[in-house]
Amino acid sequence: MKRSIIFILFLLFIVNGFSQQITLSDQAEISVITVDPGHNLYDTFGHSAFRVRDKVLRMDLAFNYGIFDYNTPNFYGKFAQGKLLYDLAAYPFSYFYRSYTEENRTIREQVLNLSLSEKQAFFDFLQNNAKPENKSYLYDFFYDNCATRLKDVAQNVLQEKVVFQTNFIEGKDETLRSLIHQYAQKKHPWGTFGIDLALGSIIDKKATPKDYLFLPDNIYNTYAESTINGQPIVKKTNVLFKAKDKETNGFKYFTPTIVFSLIALLVIWITYHDHKKQKRSKVLDFTLFFVTGLIGVVVLLLWFATDHSATKDNYNFLWAFMPNIFVAFVLLKKEIPNWVKKYILLVLVLLALTVVLWILQFQIFAMAIIPLLILLAVRYIFIYYVVKKQQ
Repeated sequence: MKRSIIFILFLLFIVNGFSQQITLSDQAEISVITVDPGHNLYDTFGHSAFRVRDKVLRMDLAFNYGIFDYNTPNFYGKFAQGKLLYDLAAYPFSYFYRSYTEENRTIREQVLNLSLSEKQAFFDFLQNNAKPENKSYLYDFFYDNCATRLKDVAQNVLQEKVVFQTNFIEGKDETLRSLIHQYAQKKHPWGTFGIDLALGSIIDKKATPKDYLFLPDNIYNTYAESTINGQPIVKKTNVLFKAKDKETNGFKYFTPTIVFSLIALLVIWITYHDHKKQKRSKVLDFTLFFVTGLIGVVVLLLWFATDHSATKDNYNFLWAFMPNIFVAFVLLKKEIPNWVKKYILLVLVLLALTVVLWILQFQIFAMAIIPLLILLAVRYIFIYYVVKKQQ
């Protein structure tokens, strides 16, 4: 959504509405809105919001917890560090509706089975939460986002009256990583590869019922099963907009696995010719070591220098070994120091350890690193014998 337009609408609503107490009529409705996944990586998991509608007051508002400001100072730095604030914005539902219908995304509505006093309490909470001094919260992709907030608000307002159920997960044995893959892997293979590099083994544990709820579809599912005062909390379900048939994406030729497999074949071919001609392609060695070392730097920064909980315990640093970035410059020399032989043995052990952790499912790595592990092993062994022959 366009932040500037939403901000203007939000200010207008603050001036005209939040400055005075609004009393809902008996025609008011509180709804949970679920929007299907979009085409981009950032919206591939869908979206959730509240709707407050009162025909008597001629009021129809979206309360959207998924707003962020690109103009925030140091936006990308805060995002990378896990310190980016998201906002709750209240604005006309017609704008919310139009923005997603233009993207051809199905919009579903679950009208909640609430008494008038419960609706008023719900609305009062949202009004207060949308005030400038209250609207911001520290975003967490898994545990505090636009979807999880919809359950948290209901529990805060309705307290023991509401009982949330997660029967829809019975028989499932998912992890947070596998849930991400279900939504992103087919449509965004490169984005999924990046996610697998950035997120650690912490997301490879069996998902708890709470873990499932970072996905808007699962918030929809849990509301469909839940109760208030012993009665279903959803009174009525509407499809506000049905997406038109979309063209199915054909086979993607340039997936990470295919690209890295081709690169692996090229590196193996170059290594074979280096062996035959008794020479060494120094630029290739520099590139492989520098790039893997740089990836290792990013992995460790995400682990130790950010507040992201999901980037901890990331063992991608074993194959993307940070010291490689320094050894890369050593390999530009014609004569390689003897200590590099021991270093090569170390990184070969780390490659093997990566495979062991994968087999034991201690961490599930991206499938695309298989050709990378192979090409690194081949090149490491070649360099080992080059150094050995120098002695």
